[in-house]
Amino acid sequence: MKFRLQDHILVPKHEILSDEEVKEILKILGISKEQLPKIKSTDPIIKEIGAKPGDVVKITRESLTAGKSVFYRLVV
Repeated sequence: MKFRLQDHILVPKHEILSDEEVKEILKILGISKEQLPKIKSTDPIIKEIGAKPGDVVKITRESLTAGKSVFYRLVV
């Protein structure tokens, strides 16, 4: 059985957004895709979920103190 990073308790949930979701998020934030923080395509979790350069990834972190935090990254 292969170890999956996504199953580890310390790794936040990563998901690739659809083009429609990306358009909506960028409109809400009032920025262009290139203005998003970056994440490298060589990052192990990015490889695992199959994201490629140009994709936008939604990262959802759970915290006892902050509750739920959502971040967006552009794969480069």
